[in-house]
Amino acid sequence: MKRKQLLFYITLLAGILCVNDMSAQFGSQFGNRSMYGRGRTSIPQAGPVESQKEETPPTAEEIVDSQMPSITEALELDPFEQAVVRTSLVQSVQQRIELQILQLEPLKMNEEMQKIKRRQDAELKAGLPEDKFEAFMELQENQFKAKKKKKKKKNKKDKG
Repeated sequence: MKRKQLLFYITLLAGILCVNDMSAQFGSQFGNRSMYGRGRTSIPQAGPVESQKEETPPTAEEIVDSQMPSITEALELDPFEQAVVRTSLVQSVQQRIELQILQLEPLKMNEEMQKIKRRQDAELKAGLPEDKFEAFMELQENQFKAKKKKKKKKNKKDKG
């Protein structure tokens, strides 16, 4: 009899000690309730990060579309010339984006960027009149802000 009681108490003690480990391993099966509420754990869950969705880089078309009004205004382009410039710029910007994704070594990257620029310049030279092509090149050197700089220069000349 004492042997049965001793075996019973040892089994009961082992069961009590294992319940805690089992509930930690498999969760509480008693009414689906745990210390942290229904279905919640003390371990924080990583949810979707909204900033990653907002930080998508602009496409080549979006970049060119944002610059086209200032280019069109500065060079006084007709619709055909706008199409030529836009097509060439979209293609060039897309190739530059692809190069940045590849993350080449700096010398190779510079060489490829120069090739893209030469190809773009050749396309624009073929599609635009000489005076507008030269004006575009000057505008490009000033990072598409030539009109603002000209106004500042005129103001300085008027004051001096």
